[in-house]
Amino acid sequence: MKNTRTTLKIAAAGLAMAVMAGCASQASEEQSGQMSQSEMQSQETRSMAREALNTAQQAQRTAEQALQQSQQNKQEMDRMFQRSMQK
Repeated sequence: MKNTRTTLKIAAAGLAMAVMAGCASQASEEQSGQMSQSEMQSQETRSMAREALNTAQQAQRTAEQALQQSQQNKQEMDRMFQRSMQK
């Protein structure tokens, strides 16, 4: 989970740097159109990153729930085994 967040943050920072570097070097109207396209691509990339993060967070919650259920099942099996051994 932390690796995913770190990777997404690094990717977003790199993308932001690339957009800023591109913006600094563009002067003509044609290049302004390219900048707008870059901004749209940047927004799309951020949207995809948010979606990926949400998916990763949901997967983490599901995994935590599965672990909790597994632990509960193990405890119940241990109790059942102890009861059968006492008889």
